[in-house]
Amino acid sequence: MATKNKYIPLIIGVAIAVGVTIGGKLSFTDTSDNLFTTNSKKDKLNRLIDYIDYEYVDEINTDSIVDVTVNGILDNLDPHSTYIPKEDLARITESMKGDFVGIGINFYPYRDTIAVIKPTEGGPSERAGIISGDRILYADGDTIFGRSNITNDLITKKLKGEKNSKVKLTVYRKGENELLEFEIKRKSIPIKSVESAYMLSDELGFIKINRFAESTYKEFKQALDDLQDQGATKLVLDLRDNPGGFLGVAEQIADEFLEDDKLILFTRDKKGREERTYATSRGDFEDGEIYILINENSASASEVIAGALQDNDRGIIVGRRSYGKGLVQREMALGDGSAVRLTVSRYYTPTGRSIQRPYTNGDSRGYHNDYYKRLRTGELVDEESIEVDDSLKFTTPKGKVVYGGGGIIPDVFVPVDRLFENETINYLRRRGHFGFFVFEELDKDRSIYANVTKYDFINNFEVSDDIVVRFQEFINRKESTNITFVAYNDEIKRIIKATLARQLYDDNAFEEIINKEDVMVQEVILLSTQYPDFKQ
Repeated sequence: MATKNKYIPLIIGVAIAVGVTIGGKLSFTDTSDNLFTTNSKKDKLNRLIDYIDYEYVDEINTDSIVDVTVNGILDNLDPHSTYIPKEDLARITESMKGDFVGIGINFYPYRDTIAVIKPTEGGPSERAGIISGDRILYADGDTIFGRSNITNDLITKKLKGEKNSKVKLTVYRKGENELLEFEIKRKSIPIKSVESAYMLSDELGFIKINRFAESTYKEFKQALDDLQDQGATKLVLDLRDNPGGFLGVAEQIADEFLEDDKLILFTRDKKGREERTYATSRGDFEDGEIYILINENSASASEVIAGALQDNDRGIIVGRRSYGKGLVQREMALGDGSAVRLTVSRYYTPTGRSIQRPYTNGDSRGYHNDYYKRLRTGELVDEESIEVDDSLKFTTPKGKVVYGGGGIIPDVFVPVDRLFENETINYLRRRGHFGFFVFEELDKDRSIYANVTKYDFINNFEVSDDIVVRFQEFINRKESTNITFVAYNDEIKRIIKATLARQLYDDNAFEEIINKEDVMVQEVILLSTQYPDFKQ
């Protein structure tokens, strides 16, 4: 007897074939209204789906067939044209918008309760009186403790809602004899893209940006103004591990550093049409020293800034060769709540170079594994191992040689940091284990730190070996492993201390502790002091 599984590959193959045919006929010079009008080829696909719906011998989820068709088309394009299912679109849009509506807390499903790691500074929960360590037991009377089926998504749905709507929370707090009641009005909560901004020295400011969202330029400008008020005449802009985002936001930030009418970049589509973007008169840091930090994960909009400054002989690019993404995407709705981000043009730095690294249509595995190639060839630790193509050589106005074809090569190379080259440590950071462990440590007795100022903590607090041992035991319980951190004891201490500072104080405290031993930041401090009269 024929089974459902036996025919699914055949159906998917037919769907992809039809999809590719339709994909070849799509014209993105049309308006969206014209794009989705009826024609015979689209009717053919609709008819095929209907036949499968009504006539096929087994029950088939035709929605999934359509999704596979779309993915099949995009897989044969470039590595950055992607499909966004409707269940993911809201979350992605929220992240790139730069805020969401909620009560403003970071939480941790600790044992059988929802524990507050830290309320958002200035957010509705903090204003209502919620503090770190509180356990949320009920939301509008619904129990959210002691249930094995409680997920982060379910908790988020309970706590999010319409703007200005209210939620009643019942909270357990250590030291209180009775449960506490709070009524919190939901507000817009910023998703910060400027992670930290503080002074490295009397003259040198530091700003770290983690992505380019709608709100990023406003955040950046506020941070820059604050640092200038504190005396910053030099600036470190940390774009390491920044995957990019909105191109226009990157252009606005680059404009702050470039003189009027300097070319920031230009884009070119398949018809050869070009759009050029130039700096305006509004830049507030055109005369200050600027250092851009990049690494192998700095991509897209991050590379736009680095390329614009490097090609205009402005500032110093410090770090390692960037990712190499020189393609521009535009998000287009597909009518059912899903969307596609389609590559519509390439961008070029002011000297005319494309920094997009090579790719083969339909084969993205090697493209996305480029990091391991760099690791294998030694590029991450040795500048001489960086491969350049002499046919893609360009020259800046002051005669500096720069290369296209695969990322921005820094002016000053810095090998990979010991703290970040260990895959185990990176895995533990991605999993959130440092944050969860630190919460549990603090939860034992927060009063220990009650009278410790941020300054004293950063400069004088030391993580004991006992804490590292407890962290090791915590990890082995969580991951069912048996690992030790003997070789990375100091690095583990530094991350634990920085994470403690983040939960006790703020994100700036985290970065200040990490950056005290960060080889790239220390290289910039050396550059800025070694050449006090340096003109960029």
